[in-house]
Amino acid sequence: MKPNRQAVALEYGKHSAPVVTARGDAQLAERIVAEARRRGVFIAQDPALVGLLGQLDIGEAIPPQLYAAVAAILSWAYWLRGMVPGDEKRSLEPLLDD
Repeated sequence: MKPNRQAVALEYGKHSAPVVTARGDAQLAERIVAEARRRGVFIAQDPALVGLLGQLDIGEAIPPQLYAAVAAILSWAYWLRGMVPGDEKRSLEPLLDD
């Protein structure tokens, strides 16, 4: 039997800590991953971390206990995009001015 797939989407740049923007199991998880791929979002697979993040409510910031684990994934995504810390905020500046 195939294990139940889970997915959690995080947003970082507008807040001081990453915030859960979507979470789901099974078919909803597949849709979250498909939408992330469509938008060019890098996808990391960490079942233990997803299990912890999946306990948070949508709109909830990640707790300090998960900062290091999420920071490792964000640094990987930054490296893949050629970004450095702070770039996420600069890329949002035109959106925040509206």
